[in-house]
Amino acid sequence: MAGRFAPRTARPALPHQAAPAARRRTGAPPPGAGAEGRTSPQWTGAEGRTEQPLTREWTPSGPLDLRLVLGPLRRGPADPTFRMTPDGAFWRATRTPEGPGTLRVAARGDRVGAEAWGPGAEWLLVGLPALLGADDDPDAFTPHHHLLAVTERRRPGLRLLRTGLVMESLIPSVLEQKVTTDEAYRAWRLLVRRYGTPAPGPTTTLGLHVMPDARTWAMIPSWEWHKAGVDTKRSSTILRAVRVAPRLEEASSMPFPEAKARLELIPGIGPWTSAETLQRSNGAPDAVTVGDYHLPAIVGHALADNRHATDEEMLTLLAPYEGQRHRATRLILLSGRTPERRGPRMTPGNIAAL
Repeated sequence: MAGRFAPRTARPALPHQAAPAARRRTGAPPPGAGAEGRTSPQWTGAEGRTEQPLTREWTPSGPLDLRLVLGPLRRGPADPTFRMTPDGAFWRATRTPEGPGTLRVAARGDRVGAEAWGPGAEWLLVGLPALLGADDDPDAFTPHHHLLAVTERRRPGLRLLRTGLVMESLIPSVLEQKVTTDEAYRAWRLLVRRYGTPAPGPTTTLGLHVMPDARTWAMIPSWEWHKAGVDTKRSSTILRAVRVAPRLEEASSMPFPEAKARLELIPGIGPWTSAETLQRSNGAPDAVTVGDYHLPAIVGHALADNRHATDEEMLTLLAPYEGQRHRATRLILLSGRTPERRGPRMTPGNIAAL
């Protein structure tokens, strides 16, 4: 589920790659940036020259831990769309409604500084506060268990992010259905690197890529899905979703029940996948992940010393947190109180060799 693991320290930089193709754009200040938002008047790109980014600074209303907030966006330590660098900055490559964009976010004292490149730069800077949890309301959460009260005090910088982008969370969530995380991360990594595009900005040494657009996903041959270890059921679900991608993107501005219903109209997208998606795209505080292989045992162990809890028992334990059940499960995962492993891990499959 979203936010099970916080990002580790950055991996070593990849070898230098060829500079991306020349780009040119005239920028304008993002609407509503106000006194807290500052943007460079323009940026241009040319072969062999570093592009000038659009920039913005934002002051959060309370404590903010970038690792906890942005961690759910990372799909494995080698995610080609996400990096944390040794200087403490977070890099994110994504496909916005305005086109590809790269966002760099770093703490600057009590403020957050951001730089963005590409056609989607303005869009990313306008959405920076929402991405970092400005729309989230931690005060709406009332702990009813000592464990959650202690964890909430120890993690004051936790906020639920909101990307406003559905497909970038939906596709990797579908890839994670019924397989180990290593298998899903490998498939995401291979497909994005092969069919995505290099991220705009000074990202070549980071190896950042923007995920493919809907048309490109739809054109991936069946054998390439197979080589990435993705079975027909999951690839077919993604193909059905990308055919109606604009309609699914509308869910990012819907209330949680309507957004959930919209996503689950697609065969192959059920409660687990819709919750995993809306936790990230909508910042939904009540999007509890039902059907997860590990979560019921973790919640049951933490709140009732029952490592064999079912989904129904998990929902009963989370009933006092109605409206904030996703936040409650994140705090449980961050508490470190998880059941000890007593058996072998699930064996990863590999259909690519079949």
